[in-house]
Amino acid sequence: MKSLLKAGLSLAATGCACAAPFAISPALADEGHIDALDHAPIGVMGDHRHSQGEWMVSYRLMHMDMGGVQIGADSVTAEQVVTEVPNRFAGNPGQPPTLRIVPTSMRMDMHMAGLMYGLTDQVTLMVMANYVTKEMDHITFAGGMGTDRLGTFRTSPAGFGDTKVTALIGLTDNVHINAGVSVPTGSITETDDILTPMGGNPTVRLPYPMQLGSGTFDLEPGITWRGQNDDFGWGAQVMGTIRLGENDEGYSYGDRAMATAWLAKSITPAIALSGRLQAETLGQVDGIDPQIVGPVQTANPDFQGGESVTGLLGVNFAATDGPLRGWRLGIEGGIPIVQDLNGPQMPVDYTLTVGIQKSF
Repeated sequence: MKSLLKAGLSLAATGCACAAPFAISPALADEGHIDALDHAPIGVMGDHRHSQGEWMVSYRLMHMDMGGVQIGADSVTAEQVVTEVPNRFAGNPGQPPTLRIVPTSMRMDMHMAGLMYGLTDQVTLMVMANYVTKEMDHITFAGGMGTDRLGTFRTSPAGFGDTKVTALIGLTDNVHINAGVSVPTGSITETDDILTPMGGNPTVRLPYPMQLGSGTFDLEPGITWRGQNDDFGWGAQVMGTIRLGENDEGYSYGDRAMATAWLAKSITPAIALSGRLQAETLGQVDGIDPQIVGPVQTANPDFQGGESVTGLLGVNFAATDGPLRGWRLGIEGGIPIVQDLNGPQMPVDYTLTVGIQKSF
């Protein structure tokens, strides 16, 4: 899997080297001439700059579905988890030797509102805020051992997530640096009711994947390259997330590295189809929240993160005339090709991003 990730991370550099001689259009957004190729697939953030004094507003809805259980690259059953996977907290009062609660599915919707401003032709500022809703379904197994199912329950936190502030700094017409900071505006103390193996229904602090923010200031460095001609658009981006220390609850999420490359084909000036590959690695949680304890995989800091390669298909629409001139609509869906997860986790089934953009 690590070789797959390295191949994905080299995707951007390879694409730039091969296609750079054909890049005839700059990455700077040009709203005088509107073309569906002018922007990257809607799932790519911070892909283009704006002319001095130009603004752009955007809204994206990103939906993700997860389901089942996977250890590494292998699928396992809930019964295997509760009979074979040790409970990190075994020995604490009321804690059984193995896991007894297994998440079976998760859904997340992230509503992202963005604002971009061309400070100069070389520097564009971007702010993105988001509102997150999550739902996770679980099976609780009865008692301290065995495979008898006691019941099910759902946790469903919602609220504002972290806020991202980024400067896009042009190196050439087609290449810019993404210099971002993530500000911890999302909650890391969300609680909900659960069903315990002994039949209780306490209110507890939710595990790491169900919190809404990171609790830490994070650096988000990256580099983006784009080009296009009359028929095709292409590009590549490498991004990272570097956690700056631990949060107030005593932990930090894992660092992240992502590389993606895409190719788009113009159908008409108003419609472009795209294909994209994305490789990503996410580290384990560093540290532990002393209030996140339980016989469930999501409460173990070591059972977080992993590596993945995802394939995505998209379509961009651009209103080239009429009263909606300048408005853009993008849709992109993705399915994982490979997922190698740290310990028992739910793999991603699919993602779907829909967004609208308008410059003025």
